Amino acid sequence: MVLPWRRPRACRRVSKATLLENGNSEMELMTVPAHFRCPISLDLMKDPVTLPSGITYDRENIERWIESGNRTCPVTNQALGSFEQIPNHAIRRMIQDWCVQHRSLGVERIPTPRIPVAPRDVSGICSKILEATQRGDQRKCQELVEKLKAWGRESERNKRCIAENGAGYVLSVSFDFFASLSIEMYVSLLEKTLSALTWMFPLGAEGRSVLGSPSSLRCMAWFLEGEDLTSRQNAVVALKELLSSDQKHVISFVEIDGVEESLVRMIKEQISPAATKAALMAIYHMISPSNTSEKTASRFVELGLVSLVLEILVGSERSVAEKALGVLDSICNYGQGIEKARHHPLTMPVLVKKILRVSNLATDFSVSIIWKLCRGEDGGDQQIEAVQLRAFPKMLVVLQIGCGEGTKEKATELLKLLNQYRDRLDCFNLYVGDRKM
Repeated sequence: MVLPWRRPRACRRVSKATLLENGNSEMELMTVPAHFRCPISLDLMKDPVTLPSGITYDRENIERWIESGNRTCPVTNQALGSFEQIPNHAIRRMIQDWCVQHRSLGVERIPTPRIPVAPRDVSGICSKILEATQRGDQRKCQELVEKLKAWGRESERNKRCIAENGAGYVLSVSFDFFASLSIEMYVSLLEKTLSALTWMFPLGAEGRSVLGSPSSLRCMAWFLEGEDLTSRQNAVVALKELLSSDQKHVISFVEIDGVEESLVRMIKEQISPAATKAALMAIYHMISPSNTSEKTASRFVELGLVSLVLEILVGSERSVAEKALGVLDSICNYGQGIEKARHHPLTMPVLVKKILRVSNLATDFSVSIIWKLCRGEDGGDQQIEAVQLRAFPKMLVVLQIGCGEGTKEKATELLKLLNQYRDRLDCFNLYVGDRKM
């Protein structure tokens, strides 16, 4: 049985000249054997695999079907006790031969697919990494880590399989072991191990505990101070994951000299959006309420973090803006931070502009920061500037469209604070307008 097929994905566009040379019109349909098509997508199969039900599918499509929670064969509707996928080499070779036969019509031969990584493969290599680590065999560990990374580069499926079968914990153990011996001596292995770890997050509790050890944190801080951009980005991504999971990791990290400077430098240089977001999140957790947070926040203020965050907010995309506002909101919990924000000319204009324009989270942070700036005896100038920038009607809209209880309380209090200046400024503007007339 054959089915009509106009332009399969496996084919490149056939030129008009080629079709005419073969005696065909440009709109002529090409026929492809039905058993070469995946029953799910109806596209030419690139990596045919057979389920226990006996039906052959393209691997990518059937894996997507199973990952969606389906537990039956799509064609037979038979319940599957096993999801083992056996490569159908016979069909794959027939498809490749068919592609070669139709090469004159512009059909490209599908490449022979690589066999995906299996859980037993991952378990085997993890055992070898642990053994090599215990021996202190740097060369063997590096070779095995490179193999894991090569598997991961082949497909997202391989990455998932590696991450789901304990590789994250094993690499954390290896990273901590060699970092505790000598960072300079094992720097190449440590860089490669950390690079592989970044796509295995989030780690389990055991992995986070090992990777959050003092020796591992010192190693990441050492990478942050370096000049290699990739290592710095990998380090800050790992730190973001660790600092968000456990307060004791935060306490250990802030005790390392120079980490504040390294993170501020990361934000200033803006290596990549991912690195900037990770650095902002790391700072956010470092200045969240704790025994050391006020001292840490003061150090960040001295390093110019308030100005950097406001500059980022001027033209940042949503995700970065939310994290930058979160950092500014936390900074304004401390006297030095709120004083610096009050005296910066960008603070109020940027905050008022972000309300209702980025996301609900950004609006919550913006209202919270304005509320902190306008409170107290020193908040009068901020209240006047907020009224001038049309913050009053924005607060009304925030209440009308609905918001969280905390934001609602702050917006209500702000309306009371701003209202006392609103009428005076309206009268002043009217008076000035009459004089000009």
